[in-house]
Amino acid sequence: MEKNSDYQKDIESIRQLMEKSVKFLSLSGLSGILAGVYALIGAGIAYSIVYLPQTPFDYPNQATKEIAIISKLATIALIVFITSIVTGYVLASRKANKLGVKVWNTTSKRLVLNLLIPLLTGGIFLVFLAFYGYYAVVAPAFLIFYGLALIQASPNLYNEIRYLGYIEIVLGIISAALPGYGLIFWSIGFGVLHIIYGAMMFKKYDR
Repeated sequence: MEKNSDYQKDIESIRQLMEKSVKFLSLSGLSGILAGVYALIGAGIAYSIVYLPQTPFDYPNQATKEIAIISKLATIALIVFITSIVTGYVLASRKANKLGVKVWNTTSKRLVLNLLIPLLTGGIFLVFLAFYGYYAVVAPAFLIFYGLALIQASPNLYNEIRYLGYIEIVLGIISAALPGYGLIFWSIGFGVLHIIYGAMMFKKYDR
């Protein structure tokens, strides 16, 4: 019986080592929370640009078709994205130092590659959508491609990230069926869900 117990312990140790070799465990749940906060702040600024004095539930007939407004919204989205990436890297570096590992290793490189393929593809596709004036489906497409990126990268992250990706895709599809309400779905997908999942990850893996 003792030998069987020892074998089980050895197998469990091997499994944990293999998991650490393929998963980027330095990702901080706090970065998810902050990314959600940044997204909500960005959504608030976008709301002030597009909707005021209307509510986000009022269909913006002409406002979002103006090039100047589209440019401002794209700038806000880019700032939110870059700020989230920088925050994620800084917090991941701190966590990696505590764990005694390097933040930039084979696993993190594989993670970045898996994320970039869907994101870059989606980014190029979004440029064409905007160029041809399909503004109403830009936000849905953003959510869908982001969800695909999370699913693609999930083998190198925590398993819960895969489910977040599924939810983002579903939100994107629903948003596509309700054109004109992209800001609301953006706030839910990139803001609320990031905060919820970030808090879950922080509680489970960072404490």
